[in-house]
Amino acid sequence: MSATKKRFTAAIDQGTTSTRCILFDREGVPRFSSQMEHQQYYPKPGWVEHDADEIWKRTCSVVRDVLDQAGCTAEDLAAVGITNQRETVIPWSRSSGAPLCRGIVWQDMRGSRQIESMISQGGIDQLRDVTGLPLSPYFAASKMQWLIENVPSVQQAAEDGDLCLGTVDAWLIWKLTGGQQYVTDVTNASRYLMMDIQSLQWDRDLVSLFHLDTDYLPEIVPSMGQVIGLTSKEGPFGGEV
Repeated sequence: MSATKKRFTAAIDQGTTSTRCILFDREGVPRFSSQMEHQQYYPKPGWVEHDADEIWKRTCSVVRDVLDQAGCTAEDLAAVGITNQRETVIPWSRSSGAPLCRGIVWQDMRGSRQIESMISQGGIDQLRDVTGLPLSPYFAASKMQWLIENVPSVQQAAEDGDLCLGTVDAWLIWKLTGGQQYVTDVTNASRYLMMDIQSLQWDRDLVSLFHLDTDYLPEIVPSMGQVIGLTSKEGPFGGEV
């Protein structure tokens, strides 16, 4: 069946407090929807965490629910798109696909000390020409640096060449494709504080500035207009979309 003849397009909306899946018909009208909340963790003042496995399980549940509601299968879907909470960082093992610790949520401020030190040395706008952003612990880079420097399992994975360090979109695409695609779209990548907004690629000097390595980071791909990957038959869609 050609893409233009398929009944629905699926949208996964993975937000800060819940995950939703919506099936849109060929006219762009939402027809079926399912939503589930996930837990928020606050281990210390200013710290906010999510369980990446819980997010994945919730994603599987809402996808399966909307397919059941619509009485359809992967064969009925033209494509899957993802929208997600931004700046939230998840570390996982490249070999096993298992999270190495809970993800650090965009609201989390544990990268503040590093950012404040950088601001005191060069000002808040020292990276703006390259990244388009001011220095802030809001963005992913300082969260990633904190994980590398403070979580033994993340340190070990980095040393072993086994570390994936990405945002929620990268995590979900990895899981949905059965570990075949490790990518982030350009709009999410622009919030890492390490992407050159002219080349739309990682700036190696900025990656090194945060004591990271491009080997840890996902490939940057366009937000739309090309096939990024195929969902695995073992995943919640039950087939290749």
